[in-house]
Order: sequence, then structure tokens, then C-alpha cells
Amino acid sequence: MGFALKKPDDAVGSAAPAIIIGLFVAFGGVLFGYDTGTISGILAMKYWRQLFSTGYINPKDQWPDVTSSQSSMIVSLLSAGTFFGALAAAPVADTFGRRLGMIMDTGVFTFGVILQTASTSIPLFVAGRFFAGLGVGLLSATIPLYQSETAPKWIRGVIVGAYQLAITFGLLLAAIVNNSTKNRMDTGCYRIPVAIQFAWAIILVVGMLVLPETPRYLIKRDRHEDAVKSLARLRRIDVNDPAIIEELSEIQANHEFELRQGNATYLEILRGTIGKRLATGCAVQALQQLAGVNFIFYYGTTFFQSSGIQNSFIITLITNIINVVSTFPGLYMVEKWGRRPLLLFGGVGMCVSQLIVAIVGTAASSNVANKLLIAFVCIYIFFFASSWGPVAWVVTGELFPLKARAKCLSITTATNWLLNWAIAYATPYMVNSGPGNANLQSKVFFIWGGFCFLAVVFVYTCIYETKGLSLEQVDELYSKVEQAWKSPGFVPSVHYTDVRDVTDESKRGSLAQFEAEADEKREERSEHVESVPKRVEV
Repeated sequence: MGFALKKPDDAVGSAAPAIIIGLFVAFGGVLFGYDTGTISGILAMKYWRQLFSTGYINPKDQWPDVTSSQSSMIVSLLSAGTFFGALAAAPVADTFGRRLGMIMDTGVFTFGVILQTASTSIPLFVAGRFFAGLGVGLLSATIPLYQSETAPKWIRGVIVGAYQLAITFGLLLAAIVNNSTKNRMDTGCYRIPVAIQFAWAIILVVGMLVLPETPRYLIKRDRHEDAVKSLARLRRIDVNDPAIIEELSEIQANHEFELRQGNATYLEILRGTIGKRLATGCAVQALQQLAGVNFIFYYGTTFFQSSGIQNSFIITLITNIINVVSTFPGLYMVEKWGRRPLLLFGGVGMCVSQLIVAIVGTAASSNVANKLLIAFVCIYIFFFASSWGPVAWVVTGELFPLKARAKCLSITTATNWLLNWAIAYATPYMVNSGPGNANLQSKVFFIWGGFCFLAVVFVYTCIYETKGLSLEQVDELYSKVEQAWKSPGFVPSVHYTDVRDVTDESKRGSLAQFEAEADEKREERSEHVESVPKRVEV
């Protein structure tokens, strides 16, 4: 098999255009990552805390400060916005298209950045956080949707996983900028980091203006000629090439088969195999957040400060570098190992690392203990960034049929943001000392470690292996395989163009029943051909 990811012999055309386009679209993750990382540093800037204070005096340092509840509101409002944005992504993407939808999403995000840059008090800053979050939520559901619908199946995991890489890169950029402005005693300490986000928005919009719409969306909208042109551009082959016609015919036939099984209303997607997949997608996104990584990136700087660690900004910068670098092996292993093995590997590693951090942080408070705490936080980040970080997006991007893909992805992504909001809101009360707070400090890692253990059990029992399958073949996988742990041995056998020939429109059985009838018809045709007397030449 070799070390490199090789293009299969049966893959036609060039994969380069689809790969380049998919990786560029992943740049939208920078908007989310940078915004997340920026607020972590801003919350620890003395000038910002004094400027935005509303009368509270920090008892430790005796200077004006923001309260735990204000910090919680400021951080969590972005996640609240992303939750509603993710839910709204489905109607936007299905009405205006994946490409135009992302341009509109970026406009919403930019409006939020304008409000944050102009603010000098909490209300306007919070409003900006909400609208920026709304834009990020819209993008976070649409980007994996666009990537999964354009990427070749043999490298789809790498391309969709690159969205998480872009998030980590945004976090790293934010840490660098925050470290450069943290000591400024004017509004530039927070306005410079916030305003830089205009550049990321401009880059994304300019690129989306020239990119093609996804062929699967065009098929869904009955724009077959446009779908042919789009796929030909993605594969860099002629529009009349038989391979283009065959691939689009299979997509069209699969879509028609799914529609014959029922409509993709919000009630319908809660039932049957789609409901099972939706529950899986929501759970994997929830567990990605409950693993605790955003505790480190939202509150890492202030947590390290409260733990007695000097140069907390530098430590945050180091953890962000590890986050970026560790994502690369994950993008490689997702296609070499597959989705299930990589998620199991990451879950076990995260669980062990979190529990060690909790034990060390609780049992000791010395320079050696602080170094151990930092070391195992970094090891935890490696396991997360190389597994659950990118692969959660890969899994949800591959789960759903075309008729329901936008709706289901919006719900799974909204689940991610709902848990993101809950963690961002609750963490100050869980970790900090003071009246009404739990003062868990490092003990909070026992909670994250427990959820990592649950994640391992969930992967083994619920995550199907989808490596190397087309999005249409994933439908067949869920129709034929009942237990997730049996999925690695699955071999696809259905051609939806054959199933489409089944004439019993009143039938609403399983895919296996349709396939059996298609096979019977094919055998009948074969027997008929064999029974025709051959002409004998005299």
C-alpha cells in the first residue's frame, strides 16, 4: 500500500482541481479558529478588562475588572450565535446553493467584526460576538457540505479534515497576534486582533466568487447540464467523457431512489436509517466538544495564570503550535487507518492524558507539577488534533443522503455549537474561585477524561467505517449493515442506475429488496437473450 496516498486506478480525470478547491474552502475554518483564539487572549488583557469593567474591583489586584459572569457571557455569545447560524445553514444552502450561501455567511460574520472593532463597552462587543458567531455557524455547516460533495472519495477524508486544520491555524494566528498586542495600554490591544479578521473574510469571498457550485446540489435542483460542467471542471476532463456521464447518472439515480423512500422533511429525517445517522452525527459532534479542548483554547491563558504558571501567553502559543502540527498526521491517518481506528486511538490517548492532568494538578502545586501539567496538556492536544478534531467533521460530512444532507449537517453542527456554548458558559463557574463558583481548578479535567472514555465506547458501538466509499455507497452501507463494528468488512454491490429500473413505485422496502428485484430483472433479460435462436449461416 505504501506510505503515500495514491489515486486508485479506477479514478478518472485529475483530482487536483477538487483537492485545491476543497482545501481553499477549508480556509473558512480560519474565521472560527481565529475568533476563538482571539477572545481567549483578550479576556486576559489588563487594559481591556479595565476598559470594559462595570464597577467590579478585582480583590486580588485592586483594579477594575470584568466579573466571571461577564466573561462567561462574552465568550458564550459567539457559541450561541453559531448554534442559530448552523440551524439556519440548511435553508440558506438549499435555497441559494452551497457557494453563494458561503458568500452570504461571510457577510454576516463581517458585520459582527465591525461591531466588535467599534465597541468600547460590553453591550456592543457582545452584539458583535453574536453576529460573528451567526456567520461562523452558517459557514461551519456549509463548508464540510461543499467539501464532501466535491471531493473524490479516495481523499475526501483529508479534504474535509482540512477544515479542522484551518481552525487550528486560525487559533495559532490569534495566539501570535494576541502575544504581540497584550501589553498595549490603549484600544489597539483588542481592536488590532479583532480587525485582522476582515482580511480572512475578504480572502474567502474573493475565492468563492470563482469556484464552481457542487454537482450534487445542481442534481438536486434538476440542473443537469450545469452539474455536468461542474463535475467536468472538478475532474478536469471533457463534459462528454463517459466517466462524467456515469458518475452523474449514479448520483441522479441515488437521489431518485432516496426520494422514492420518502421526503426529506425535518420530521422524516428523524426516522429510519437517516434518524440513526443523525443521532450518530449529533453524538460525535457533542463528544468532540465534551472532550474539553475548547476549555484550553477559550480559557487556557487565564487557567495557566491561575495555576501559577508564568508566561501564560507563551504557553498558549506553544499549545496552538502543537495543535496545528498534530493535525497533519491526523489528515494522513484518516485515509490510511480509517475513521474508526483513528477515533479509538484518539479517544484512549485523550482519556489517559486528561486523567493525568487532573491528578497532577490536584495532588501537587510545584514547578515540577506545573511542568507535568503543561506536558500532558500538550500530549492531550496531540491526540485530539490528530483524531477527534478533524475526523468528527469527516464523519458527519459523509453520513447523510443528498436529499437530507444540508438539514442533517446543520443539526449536527448546531449540536457541536450548543455544547460549545454550554462549556464556554459554564467553565468560569466550574473552575474559578469565589462566591457561587465550584472552584474545581484542575479537577475539571476529571470531567473531560470521563467523557473521553464514553467517546471510546461510542466509537466502537456506533461509528461506521466509511473510508473509500462514495457518498452514495454510504447509503448502501447503512441499509445493509446493522452493527457498526461489522462495517469495516462491507463491500458495496449496488448500482443505483440498476435499482432505478425497478418499476414497482408502490414498494417501500429496503435497499436490499430493491437490489434483489433489479438482479431478477437483469437475470430475466439475460435468459431471454440466451433463448433467442441464433441465425445459422449456410
